[in-house]
Amino acid sequence: MTLDDDFRFQSHALLVELDAATTQLMMLVVAGELSGSAWDEAFSRQSAAYTAWLKAATGVTVDPMPVLDGRPLDRENPTVE
Repeated sequence: MTLDDDFRFQSHALLVELDAATTQLMMLVVAGELSGSAWDEAFSRQSAAYTAWLKAATGVTVDPMPVLDGRPLDRENPTVE
């Protein structure tokens, strides 16, 4: 695997966990369970997932403008493709 593939795979796994953790937390909100051990565990899980995603995404730069304004892609930044 290339570094880009590794990053995409890791990002996907981290985002799946973040989505699941956020969904679990929001289900507790809907159920009105905003305290107790279930809330504490869900909150900790979501916080850890968010922190892991931020750690992985730190330093990633993406220039979305070539797609929008027709400029040629910056080939030195593979995340723009």
